[in-house]
Amino acid sequence: MNKQRMRFWILISIVGISGFSQGMLLPLIAVIFENTGISSTLNGLNATALYIGILLVSPFMEYPLRKFGFKPIILLGGLLVAVSLGLFPIWDSFWFWFILRLLIGIGDHALHFGTQTWITSFSPENKRGRNISLYGLFFGIGFSVGPLMTPLLHLHESLPFIVSSVLCFIGWLLLFTLKNDFPEQTIEINSINETMKRFRNALKYGWVAFLPPLGYGFLESSLNGSFPIYGLRIGLEVSSISILLFSFAIGAIVFQLPLGLLSDKYGRRTILMTILFLGFVSFTSASFLEKSVIALTICLFIAGMVVGSTFSLGISYMTDLMPKNLLPTGNLLCGVAFSVGSLAGPYVGGIFIEYTKNISYFLIISSMLFMIFIAITAFKPNQVSQSELKSEKVTLSN
Repeated sequence: MNKQRMRFWILISIVGISGFSQGMLLPLIAVIFENTGISSTLNGLNATALYIGILLVSPFMEYPLRKFGFKPIILLGGLLVAVSLGLFPIWDSFWFWFILRLLIGIGDHALHFGTQTWITSFSPENKRGRNISLYGLFFGIGFSVGPLMTPLLHLHESLPFIVSSVLCFIGWLLLFTLKNDFPEQTIEINSINETMKRFRNALKYGWVAFLPPLGYGFLESSLNGSFPIYGLRIGLEVSSISILLFSFAIGAIVFQLPLGLLSDKYGRRTILMTILFLGFVSFTSASFLEKSVIALTICLFIAGMVVGSTFSLGISYMTDLMPKNLLPTGNLLCGVAFSVGSLAGPYVGGIFIEYTKNISYFLIISSMLFMIFIAITAFKPNQVSQSELKSEKVTLSN
């Protein structure tokens, strides 16, 4: 039990360091590019490299995880992130940095896919929500602390990259204390057709659980990428926009663990429906209160409280719905859904702001949350019978 507890804390500590590096890169490179005169369009394009890396590598992740186990995949991902961060100061070039961010996306996805699947595979059902919420909490704390590295640019442009790279290497070394383990599996994947079949089976059992990660990716990237533009256009100060985004982040961090514990007690589906509806109400209320910074701060804090855990709760819900041998596939698709949402968020938000007048930006987020709420409410978890589940396992084992 002590070894399992140590393994859990090492894994989520590594996730926290990964969140720190991701949270640092977004504002840091944006500021550097802005200071060097690179356009906002190219700045945004460079930021998408991380998510492009995730999508590119996703179809090829499951086979090595099943063949080599969790530890080698996390080691490789962590090393790729640490080395890439250390290479940023070598050459100040737009496309060189684009490639490095692409590699960080690949490394981060390997790291998160490995840790996420490992944690869900050894977590008992009565502690699954708690464990995944701690996973989300550590990533959220790291992601929130990361931007604090930006002022180090005044000392030296290379310093934030070096500090982040060193922290990643420390986390990487901790992995060597863990014993390797393998996911539950009944078949060998030896063709793209079998991989696609597993994707279809995972979608069949838990498609609805991939919607919360997709929605959270859309929400997070849109809120951070599009809302500042909208805020400036409706007359908000830059300092007020920072406070509003910070209030959402704090709400999300503070309530990760309580919501995870509540999901263990009352069920993931019930908690997801509740928080999605409350998120819809919060963002809809914000659309009527845009003239008051205090009212907006309260609305976004409440929104962070409730929908800031949709990613981690979506993973827990997926684990409840999925046969155990399909957990790696399910975790992989959660990551893909999050990346698709993250790529779509700023683009859709930008189009909405550009082509709509007198319609609040917050309504696009509240509408998205309401649609996911309807989908989860309409989904019937018991529509997949136990006999069907056993039949699927027999088919796979053959």
